[in-house]
Amino acid sequence: MHRYGIVLYWSDEDRAFIAEVPELPGCMAHGGTQEAALRNINDAMDFWIDTARELRDRVPEPKGKRPMFA
Repeated sequence: MHRYGIVLYWSDEDRAFIAEVPELPGCMAHGGTQEAALRNINDAMDFWIDTARELRDRVPEPKGKRPMFA
């Protein structure tokens, strides 16, 4: 279980829900339902973090802040 913030939205172009983790650059997933997108983003976060560790790249600590909307 990760503590990173997740942005979840509907994409008309992709006809799917998209989940993004802003603190993990490029970490995104999609799904036909919100639940599927959230399951998939958890797998994507595992893969992102495992890959960063294998490459000895920095894994950012979760900030735990609420997103701001403009």
